[in-house]
Amino acid sequence: MSKEALYGKTLSELKACVKEIGLPAFTSKQIADWLYKKHVTSIDDMTNLSKKARTELNARFEVGLTPPQSFQESVDGTKKYLFETSNKQFIEAAYLPEETRNTLCISSQVGCKMGCLFCMTARQGFQKNLSCNEILNQIASLPERETLSNVVYMGMGEPMDNIDEVLKSLEIITSDWGYAWSPRRINVSTIGVVPAMRRFIEESEAHLAISLHSPFNEERKQLMPIENVYTAEKVIEAVKDYEFGRQRRVSFEYIMFKGVNDTPQHVKGLLQLLNGVKCRINLIHFHPIPNSPLVGSDFKTMEMFRDKLADKGIITTIRRSRGEDIYAACGLLSTKQLIKDDTEKDY
Repeated sequence: MSKEALYGKTLSELKACVKEIGLPAFTSKQIADWLYKKHVTSIDDMTNLSKKARTELNARFEVGLTPPQSFQESVDGTKKYLFETSNKQFIEAAYLPEETRNTLCISSQVGCKMGCLFCMTARQGFQKNLSCNEILNQIASLPERETLSNVVYMGMGEPMDNIDEVLKSLEIITSDWGYAWSPRRINVSTIGVVPAMRRFIEESEAHLAISLHSPFNEERKQLMPIENVYTAEKVIEAVKDYEFGRQRRVSFEYIMFKGVNDTPQHVKGLLQLLNGVKCRINLIHFHPIPNSPLVGSDFKTMEMFRDKLADKGIITTIRRSRGEDIYAACGLLSTKQLIKDDTEKDY
C-alpha cells in the first residue's frame, strides 16, 4: 500500500497524525519546520526527532515530494515544468524570471471543466482536482525554488473549483509555521465562481484576479460559459461587498480579441460595470490556439484601449507575453496529449 504524504498537511492535520501514532503534540511543529522551511525529502532527515518517532512515521507516511519529469525553456528565459500527479496524470507550471521578481504560475487542477473558448486547458476537459500536496509540490520541487518572489494560481484549472485544497495550500504558504510568506506575494485567479470566490476573500488575504474579457453578457457567454451561471454583474456585486485597495488588490484580466471585445464601446461598458470598484485592469494579448475563430488585437488597438481606461482613472497595463514559443503563455497550458498517449499504452 502507498504511504500517505506529509507534505501538504496543515499544522492541525499534522497534530492529528502524530496523535494517532502516539507521538508528543510538539512533534507536529517540528515536522512542519522540516517540511515547509527546510523542504526535506525524507523523514529520516528530520534529525531532531527521535529514532523511534522517525520509525513510527516512516511506517505510515512519506514526505511526498516528486521532482518535475521534464522542462522546456523559452527564448525569453521562461521555463515550463511538467509534473506527474497521482494516477499517472500530468500538470504544467511556468517559471517566469524577471529583473525585479521571479514568479511561478501553478496549476490547481488537471484540465478544466469551465469551457472558455480561448483556453487550451479547457479543450483538455477535466480530469481531477489537485491535492494540496500536488499544488505545493510545484513550488517545493522547483529547481529555482529559492529564487521565487511570487506565486500566481493561474495555471491549469479554475482555483475556485478546487477551493478547499487551494485554501489549505494558501494557509501553508502564509502561516508562520509554514513558508511564512506575505499573502501579498500571491495572486489567485478565477473566472467568477461567486460562492467559492467569497470564501477565498474571507479566508485568505492573497490578491484576487478575475477573468472578465467582456463587459457585455451575451458576448461574455460566447467566450465564457460561466456567464450563464454567474454573470459579470453578480461577480462585481460580490467584489463590492469587500474592502480592496493598495494592500490587497483585485484586478481584472482582459484578453483582447480583434473585432470582438476591443472597441471604444467596450471601454464604456467596462467603465460602467466597474464603477465604484478600486481595481486595476490587465490587458492580455491573445495567443492563438488551433482551430479557433479568435484573433488577437494588434498592439496599437491595445494601447488605445489602455489609454482610454487610464484617462478615466483605472490603472491599466498591457501584460507582457512570456513563453509563447513553448506554450507556457496565458491560456496555452495543456497536458491533453500526454494523457491521451498514456491511456493508449498497452500495459
